[in-house]
Amino acid sequence: MPPVQLAQRQIHLDFHTGPDIPDVGADFEPAEFAAAFQAAHVNSVTVFAKCHHGHLYFPVAHPAVHPGLVPGLDLTGRQVEALHRVGIRAPIYISVQCDEFAANTHPEWLARQVDGATVGAKPLEPGWQILDMSSPYQDYLADQIALVLARYRPVDGIFFDMCWDQPSVSPWAIAAMAAAGLDPQSEADRLAHASNLALQYMRRYSQQVRDACPEASVYFNSRPLSLLSRDLECLSHVEIEALPTGGWGYMYFPQQVRYVRTFGRPYMGMTARFHKSWADFGGLKPQAALWYEVSQMLAHGAACSVGDQLHPRGRLDAAAYELIGSVYRHAEACEPWWQGAVPVTEVGLFQVNSSGYHTDMRGSNAGAVRLLTQLKVQFDVVDGGSPLESYRVLIVPEGTSVDDALRLRLQGFLAQGGRLLLCGDSAFDAAGTSRWAETGVESDGPSPYTTTYIRFGAAIAAGVPATDHVFYERGLRLRPRPGTEVLAEVIEPYFERDYRHFSSHFQTPPRPDASGFAAAVRSGGVITLAYPVFRAYARHANLPCRQLVGQCLGLLLPDPLVRLSAPSTTEVTVMRQAERTIVHLLQFVAERRGDLDIVEDVVPLRDVPVSISLPGAPQQVYLAPSRQSIAFTWANGRAEVSVPVVDGHQMVVFE
Repeated sequence: MPPVQLAQRQIHLDFHTGPDIPDVGADFEPAEFAAAFQAAHVNSVTVFAKCHHGHLYFPVAHPAVHPGLVPGLDLTGRQVEALHRVGIRAPIYISVQCDEFAANTHPEWLARQVDGATVGAKPLEPGWQILDMSSPYQDYLADQIALVLARYRPVDGIFFDMCWDQPSVSPWAIAAMAAAGLDPQSEADRLAHASNLALQYMRRYSQQVRDACPEASVYFNSRPLSLLSRDLECLSHVEIEALPTGGWGYMYFPQQVRYVRTFGRPYMGMTARFHKSWADFGGLKPQAALWYEVSQMLAHGAACSVGDQLHPRGRLDAAAYELIGSVYRHAEACEPWWQGAVPVTEVGLFQVNSSGYHTDMRGSNAGAVRLLTQLKVQFDVVDGGSPLESYRVLIVPEGTSVDDALRLRLQGFLAQGGRLLLCGDSAFDAAGTSRWAETGVESDGPSPYTTTYIRFGAAIAAGVPATDHVFYERGLRLRPRPGTEVLAEVIEPYFERDYRHFSSHFQTPPRPDASGFAAAVRSGGVITLAYPVFRAYARHANLPCRQLVGQCLGLLLPDPLVRLSAPSTTEVTVMRQAERTIVHLLQFVAERRGDLDIVEDVVPLRDVPVSISLPGAPQQVYLAPSRQSIAFTWANGRAEVSVPVVDGHQMVVFE
């Protein structure tokens, strides 16, 4: 599908309004509505035509029109007109698999589990019921889409929400599976049908939009971004929904954006103004948190979107737009250095298989992104289908699915001078045989000990305390071949702690002598680690995990793109525009308060040294957006500066 030019500062305006709420839109004033967005530096607003309750917000001969809508009020249309009048883009929102009106009037259209129960909220619970797209509901929705397209043509775009792969055993789903030669009794076949069905209706609806409005944007939300290579034919761009306090956490966006941006399609991040998650009426997050989230989007080259929910009476929350405006003012000032900028990276991190819409914050993906971000590594997230030639190092975390095709690609990468960091079981097949002769190591299988210890060798010991460091996750017993370099050794405990024998409060202490098994082995351009180091870091945040990876990367990548002396909380990304290289520095600290990670205070850093490798000597270096010039030195292909202050988000431009 043709890409679109994304507006930089967007609002995603929800309006999921139950049928028992009266006077819907009674306070709506078009000029006031548009002026609020103008004052908040917004240049695109996704407005609503149909919500999760299944209601329509424009006058039409359809029973799903909200019963409380002010008679004759075209709330959708008046929003679009008001926004267009002041030059603000206005894509239109349509809910897909959540439609309470259709669910209640046609319960036979609901998706069903194998035990016959319907999918979604139970009869006495508040919540969403889920429709089966195999049922006539798919045609029902197509008719509603046609109403929207006919009424507001040409639309700026359509945002389809709630579009995951939904297995079902409704009569329509069973019939469709039988027609496709699938067995409804097989879970794998039910999942295959759900996947095929989602692609079918996305193709149908995206074509419906294109036929009516060829220039319109189209996006299907709530889908795992791991399916992006398949879904992309139906998308004009990609939106990464990631409310850090709403279940996504602060590592979801950085992981997903590093993957999404490798596809070359326009992309944006989406957070929200809420303290918690969607429809948190009265909940405003701290200004520092929204500043961080938007700055993080800018630092990765993403357009910005902030979610809100309009009050049923149709008046925006003034305090919310004061908050949003304070952050979007900064984003607008940064736009000259954001527009068209592309990331500069040198490491590819393989994504461990994940089909969910959220990330397991205790899993390898989250741990790897957090660890590498803290090490200031410039990396993308890749998979078996990604182009790999531009990277200097590839990291293959534990749990990565390495088939023969990927193995051959990685061997070719090594043959061209690339380097690999392999973790845990990613280096071995199920029998414990190394997938690559280049690793110089074999596995005796999983360690019999839940907890072992790492003794760092001289080559990677700099800055690491001279002790045996505990590793809290079970590793492998690796035997190095002759001629390889053992970078770290495994020290095993006296015994496995259990009810028969234990010592003291926690893990068994280490034996004094090395076990003969290696914790890290280098063979040419390959380093193999015995441990699930990224999962361990996600779960335990144990500094030796980061030190182990950092020291090994230092051997594989001795001259990294960027170096800086700053706390582990400081994030750095490198972007490039033609003759400019822009270094983004972010210093925000999320603190666990209650059940949420909260960013409330910004503590500036001063005199931060930055060194960056550049294709040529810069003519000038300055801070953006202030354009304050700063002194620099140039030697051996690197520019070095001292950044006077990093107060939240600071761009350093080498031009």
